Amino acid sequence: MRRGAIAAVLGLLALGVLTGCGRKADNERVTPSGLPVPRYVVLKFDDVNARAGPGDDHKLLWTYHAKGLPVQVIAETADWRRICDPDGSLSWVHKPGVDGRRAAMRLQATPLPLHTQPRDSAAIVAYLAPRAVADLDKCQKGWCRLRSGRVNGWAPAAEIWGADERPQCAGSAPAAPTSVSSGGPTG
Repeated sequence: MRRGAIAAVLGLLALGVLTGCGRKADNERVTPSGLPVPRYVVLKFDDVNARAGPGDDHKLLWTYHAKGLPVQVIAETADWRRICDPDGSLSWVHKPGVDGRRAAMRLQATPLPLHTQPRDSAAIVAYLAPRAVADLDKCQKGWCRLRSGRVNGWAPAAEIWGADERPQCAGSAPAAPTSVSSGGPTG
């Protein structure tokens, strides 16, 4: 009986190898964290140093003063994350300076209506102010559910920064980021 079970397991393993089961897709890279790149995270502290390279010995470019700011991890080492911020700036931050939560930001200069359902015809419950950040609960079919305080609402994914899974920064030289509002939805 034991030999039969072992033969069955070996047969399944061989079938998996032949069919490619368990193999990573060609576009997936193994990262030190085991998490996909690119991916979104948020800045964990009020002050997070942005450096030119992955290490304290690299030049300090600027300091972010925006706890909760959504950023996209585009590369990583065991202790450092290369991030793209909503302004398109690239830098390296120390791993403890980011948190795996998701957030989104309104980049356009006009308030964004948040709807009760993921459709334009649904009632509006609040507006997300320009340059404001809200927690991102989930995205589906081109809409994302955002949360700020007690307010929950749906917004088109194309209207916020932090929903598009494609890399958001070009490989240009880092530049200092512009200011960020801490204001949330109004209404």
